[in-house]
Amino acid sequence: MLEIKDLRIAYRKRTVIPGLSLAPLRAGRLTALLGPNGSGKSTLLKALAGLLPPKGGSIRLDGRSLDGISFEERARHVVYLPQSLPAAVHLRVLESVLVAARASAFAAEAGPVRPGQVLELLGRLGIAHLAMHYLDQLSGGQKQLVGLAQALIRRPRLLLLDEPLSALDLNYQFHVMDLLRQETHEHGLITVIVLHDLNIALRHCDHAVLIREGGLLGAGPPAEVITPAALAEGYGVRTRIEPCTHGTPQVLIDGLQAPIR
Repeated sequence: MLEIKDLRIAYRKRTVIPGLSLAPLRAGRLTALLGPNGSGKSTLLKALAGLLPPKGGSIRLDGRSLDGISFEERARHVVYLPQSLPAAVHLRVLESVLVAARASAFAAEAGPVRPGQVLELLGRLGIAHLAMHYLDQLSGGQKQLVGLAQALIRRPRLLLLDEPLSALDLNYQFHVMDLLRQETHEHGLITVIVLHDLNIALRHCDHAVLIREGGLLGAGPPAEVITPAALAEGYGVRTRIEPCTHGTPQVLIDGLQAPIR
């Protein structure tokens, strides 16, 4: 499980997360991290990945504190996928995923990842045809999918994804969320994904965490966290939550709580 207690994060003198505590995030669950722009979502992921040193509090993974361990050791068990990959990497897609696999604890235990395993994963993501293409020749959406392949091939304990759907069309959004849910459940990952689409969170995720200005507004099953009252407080919008014809809850926005000044 992942445990976060009284976590405090600041950029220089500006406090972004003043003291966040969460009930343990357990293995095998896909957690949506929600909140308005500037609420601290990306900051939290970077802190969990070891890219931002906390000013206080604790982060524990499977009972082990992540404070003070080397970045290399942390990277064996925690994988962070930012919103975009570096633009100037001149590697073929297949090569880039094989390179990523070498950094994983899973590969160290199970032996080297073979090209066939990479091709199978690329196929599940719908991008096997890009295997011999160069990264710096791909579109933004294609790069996001390759980045996801690089993350999944490492089979981490903790998978942190910062808006991995932002450049994807509707088909790939659904495809990726289905695959993430399957991988998380089958391999016991602790997956935290930053999302802006609340309906995707309601449909695909097992758990949701809603924050605003670094503070917790709600955590639990998505249908219990994504409510009109919580969305009014978190986003300043008036909403209804209604089932579609298949019974899946949908967020409908009726307007703003107050005019924007």
